Amino acid sequence: MSTRTEVKEAVKELLKTIHRGADPRELREKFRDILSKISPFEIPIIEQELVGEGVPISEILKLCDLHVELFREVLMARELQGVPRGHPLDILLRENEWIAKQAEALGIFTQALARARSLEERHNYMVAIRALISELKKNRLHYRKIQMAIFPYLERRGIIAVPRVMWSREDQVIVKLRKVATELEKISENLEDEDVLKISSELLELSREINELVFRENKLLFPALWALLSEGEWVAIAEVSEKLGYIVKVEEREWKPSAKPIYPHELQDIVTREQIERLPPEFKSVVESRGLRPDTYIVKHEGDIELETGFLRPEEVEGIFRALPLEITYADVNDRVRFFSESSLAGGFPRAKTIIGRNLLFCHPPRLENYVKINVEALKRGDFKYREFWTRLGDRILRVIIARVEDRKGRLLGILEIVEDMTNIINNPEEIKKKIVVL
Repeated sequence: MSTRTEVKEAVKELLKTIHRGADPRELREKFRDILSKISPFEIPIIEQELVGEGVPISEILKLCDLHVELFREVLMARELQGVPRGHPLDILLRENEWIAKQAEALGIFTQALARARSLEERHNYMVAIRALISELKKNRLHYRKIQMAIFPYLERRGIIAVPRVMWSREDQVIVKLRKVATELEKISENLEDEDVLKISSELLELSREINELVFRENKLLFPALWALLSEGEWVAIAEVSEKLGYIVKVEEREWKPSAKPIYPHELQDIVTREQIERLPPEFKSVVESRGLRPDTYIVKHEGDIELETGFLRPEEVEGIFRALPLEITYADVNDRVRFFSESSLAGGFPRAKTIIGRNLLFCHPPRLENYVKINVEALKRGDFKYREFWTRLGDRILRVIIARVEDRKGRLLGILEIVEDMTNIINNPEEIKKKIVVL
């Protein structure tokens, strides 16, 4: 392995070659060997050292794309062979490339900020840094897909430690991003030496942690998923990911699966020995040291109401409605009341079982009948998704929402009235604000 000095000199030579406008394909071949042997954490450190030596930031930033591209090539050649374009794993990898570039640039600008002496320089670097922090907050969407769409498949197989540790690291990054954004806001105008040094230290640590997460996902988590998950599981992950969204542009997919989606609760098979042998060594050692206790809990039972988002027994449905801090009334497409709920936590308008089958308009005072009709007809035409109203009932302040209810194809099913007691919130806004916790 080359020494740090030799590596740094090679990187400098690479920068000069980039500056001269060399073909990126030639650069990949010329510098592939030395750059592929460097730890993903080492190039950002070298880049930061180059900033200290006076190399222009604009030049160093050109290295980021090449660095990330080479890292991806190494992954595809060794750990993740055959991942088709548009596969959920391919999209997660491309999101990580985007994240790595932002984190790398953050380290470069932060190092420049730490060394800057004039207020004008510091201000310019701060503008760039704040923009990068704003972009990096999009990480949360990437992590959310990992946490919500990926981890349940590992947990079902009895692999618990890895998801918990990685979620903790992801959460730590999100909290630090939020914290440093607040601190940058406070010192943006008063860039004293002490404040700059303190925030620079925090930013460099944050840049390192984000890059470390990228590395852990790419080198450990993703190869493990590639070894363990079936095509049907990836189909389900793709469906969930589509709803959650992406932080990179998802173009036309080469991946054209034919399998039906398989969700974690449907899995019955345990991890095979063959799959364990295909796991990355570090991942494999965790699995073998802790053992596997697959989650065999059966969620779906005979007699359940099967919904798009889960399964419920009829008594659970009733219990859930009673536990909601609001009450609803549902009328079908013919304006006939078919259902209402009663909350054990908060009351709405008085209702009784005798309204079942009643015309929705007749559930209101005659003086309001035309007003209700106008709004219901507007909802049925599709002019609005919902309408919001506020009213008083004695000393209580109620928010009333009437909403259009549709099936999965957008066809009208009926109208829903939601009544929520907002008295405490309206009367004690400052007390409510004190209870707010940022999660």
